[in-house]
Amino acid sequence: MSAWLSYSLEDFLLFSPRVYWRMFELHNRTVWPGQGVALLFGLAVLALLLRPRPWSDWLIAAGLGLAWAWVAWSFLWLRYATINWAIAYVAPLFVLEAVMLMLAKGTADRPLFNIDRSVAAGIGLTFYLYALVLHPLVPLIEGRTLRSAEVFAIAPDPTAIATLGLLTLAPVRKALLLGIIPAAWCLASWATLHTMGSSLAAIPLAAVGLAVLALAIRLSSN
Repeated sequence: MSAWLSYSLEDFLLFSPRVYWRMFELHNRTVWPGQGVALLFGLAVLALLLRPRPWSDWLIAAGLGLAWAWVAWSFLWLRYATINWAIAYVAPLFVLEAVMLMLAKGTADRPLFNIDRSVAAGIGLTFYLYALVLHPLVPLIEGRTLRSAEVFAIAPDPTAIATLGLLTLAPVRKALLLGIIPAAWCLASWATLHTMGSSLAAIPLAAVGLAVLALAIRLSSN
C-alpha cells in the first residue's frame, strides 16, 4: 500500500507534454484546410440559431453529430490512441454522442436548440463562441505556435465545450442526457492538462462549471 501512495498523477501519464502538443500539430497538418470548413460550419450554426429556418434544427443536430463522429475517428482513434491506449475505449463514446444527438432530434416534439433572452442562453452562447473563436488561440498563452491550435469539430476539447454551450439551449432533460459525455471528456481533459502542469487545465473545468450553472438557472426558472 505504501508503494502505491508514493506515486503521483505524473507517474501515470503515458506521454510527455511535447508529444501531446506535437500530436495536435500533426493532426492539423493532416486535416488542413478542414479547419476553415469547421469554422464556417460553427458560424453557420450561430446564424441558424439567430435566424432559424424550418430545417435549422436538423442541420445543427446532424452537423454536430458528424463533428463528434469525425473527431472520434480522425483524432481519437487514428492519432491520440497511438500515444494513450485508453483512448481506444473513449472513441466509441464519441460515436455514441453523435448517435444520441440524432436520436434526440428525431424524438423531439419541439426545436432541440432554441435561443432566447435568458441568462442561461447567454452563458451557453458565450462559451460556444469561445470554443469556436478563442480556444484555437490558447496555444499563444503557453508560448506555442498556432500550429497546435485546437479547433471546433477538429479536436475534442473545443467540440465538447461548444456542445455544452449549445445544450444550454436544449430542453433540460435532453441537455442533461446529452451533456454527460461532453462533460466527462472535459473533466478527463482537465485531469490530463493538470497532470502535465499546463496553465490551460482550468478551461475545460470551467466549461463544465458554466454548463452546470446554466442548467441550474434553467431549472430554477421552470
